[in-house]
Amino acid sequence: MISYLKLLLTTIPGKLLSTFLLSMVPVIELRGGLPYGIALGLDYPLALAAAVLGNMVPVPFIVLYIRHIFAWLRKRSVWWNEKITKLEKRAHLKGRLVHKYSAIGLCVLVAIPLPGTGAWTGALVAALLDMRLKSAIPSIFLGVCIAAGIMTVVTTGIIHIL
Repeated sequence: MISYLKLLLTTIPGKLLSTFLLSMVPVIELRGGLPYGIALGLDYPLALAAAVLGNMVPVPFIVLYIRHIFAWLRKRSVWWNEKITKLEKRAHLKGRLVHKYSAIGLCVLVAIPLPGTGAWTGALVAALLDMRLKSAIPSIFLGVCIAAGIMTVVTTGIIHIL
């Protein structure tokens, strides 16, 4: 197992795959995946592509299916119902900007590289506000690209300081 992980992190395809997969994880997303890929030694364009694509893969599934998943989980237990209610309240609070400014607001929400923002949150907000996929996806993608630019500046600045 350890030799497999070592092999994974020493080859270019392995570094790309691990950057891609890390960028799919909620909360970490591109904000962690891009610096991780660069730290592994990937060339910037490769790390950027892997992080952006990894961050975008879950988005259409969240927008299309999260309400169905929430409804299914709510039927299963009171515990899930409470957790989902809290999550929806937080998403609706963040969704005020999106509700007011629609696609531009969604883009700004996703672009801010802070915890509690990002593609996952943007997709959840879009789903809860019944945004159409054809307007949500481009807004979220543009927000991810802006976040990538911000993270590039931050990451390269830190590397130069060290």
